[in-house]
Amino acid sequence: MEQYEPDPLAPAQLAAMRRSLRNGRARASLSRRSLLRASTGGALAIGGLGTLSACGIPAASKSQGGISSEDHSAKEKTINFSNWTEYIDMSDDEKHRPSLEAFTKRTGIQVKYTEDINDNVEFFGKIKPQLAAGQDTGRDIIVLTDWLAARLIRYGWVQKLDAANLPHAYTNLSSQFRNPDWDPGRAYSYPWQGIATVIAYNTKATGGKEVTSVSQLLDDPKLKGKVGLLSEMRDTIGMTLLDMGKDPRDFKADDFDAAVARLQKAVDSKQVRRFTGNDYIADLSKGDLAACLAWAGDVVQLQADNPHVKFAIPDAGYISSTDNMLVPNKARHKTNAEKLMDYYYEPAVGAELAAWINYVTPLEGSIVKPELAKIDKDVANDPLIVPDKAMAAKAHGFRSLTAKEETSFEEKFAQLTGG
Repeated sequence: MEQYEPDPLAPAQLAAMRRSLRNGRARASLSRRSLLRASTGGALAIGGLGTLSACGIPAASKSQGGISSEDHSAKEKTINFSNWTEYIDMSDDEKHRPSLEAFTKRTGIQVKYTEDINDNVEFFGKIKPQLAAGQDTGRDIIVLTDWLAARLIRYGWVQKLDAANLPHAYTNLSSQFRNPDWDPGRAYSYPWQGIATVIAYNTKATGGKEVTSVSQLLDDPKLKGKVGLLSEMRDTIGMTLLDMGKDPRDFKADDFDAAVARLQKAVDSKQVRRFTGNDYIADLSKGDLAACLAWAGDVVQLQADNPHVKFAIPDAGYISSTDNMLVPNKARHKTNAEKLMDYYYEPAVGAELAAWINYVTPLEGSIVKPELAKIDKDVANDPLIVPDKAMAAKAHGFRSLTAKEETSFEEKFAQLTGG
């Protein structure tokens, strides 16, 4: 099978990727625990994973695939799982991961869980030499943000999943996440969690005024000097495109340039205070930022600590992305990995994970919400964790970019942000 070498990355791309989204998962988890007023602990149902029928589950799509390798799952009851820090349920003493321990008790499969992803680009640097050489990375599951997941799929560096091992995932995946343009039908990936970009504001700093649109962020004189935008290009440009009546899933270079020009005007007028990663958290809580673009997982936790922090979903919509589980080429335990991926799509397990980390659950709301309500009714009713139909309908992905577009767009965005 033809293999692909990575497209060269311009300095602006590398800088942008390192800016993006990548400390939010590692935040201290005290707010999560305060939200989790009732714990499921080890109460996940213990039953057989292998008894489920795959009847009616379609085969994976016939797009560019990775290299299959000998699967040692039957003889080696183990999985090597690499994930971001603070991105899974933990016991109060932080010594146990209840959902993983329940999986091992049920299946006999031991999970070596490693929190060695702090940044997409940094982690890619760790595994690229082995992937490029067609070697085992030593990992059976990796979790990557959608733009990098798309890149690895394009290079043929991850394996096509066996739908027969993923009955819960196929059935329970939210329609919102089923068909990204970079992996139609989820042939190679399943979301670990979703990430929603919304507007957050501090009513104490706005004088009680609601902030519900990007237009307000960029144009309202009462917010001048107290507006924050995200240093992640896809989020800030995507939200601006939506406000301009453009679809981030289908836009042209001229549309991108128009969005940059609109943002540049707000920067030049000092309307925008700064572009941030998730370091907006402290400024928003204190009121140094009156309003900003924000990631939903942060907002949920901020609201637990500060009653003045509110959020809004613009009528124009919001940007939605995902962190995704993939099986890299030459992984030794593909079937075991698929069983674990599918396990997190069981409603009770998916609910436990969502309750603890407070990101957007990838499970269909009507399926996961009853289980989540058993843990915490407030969390179950939070649309930033379980989007209702109205919110899900406003979700927009950011389309895949060609290598040329990515270089050009990131350079222009870097000039805008001063990055």
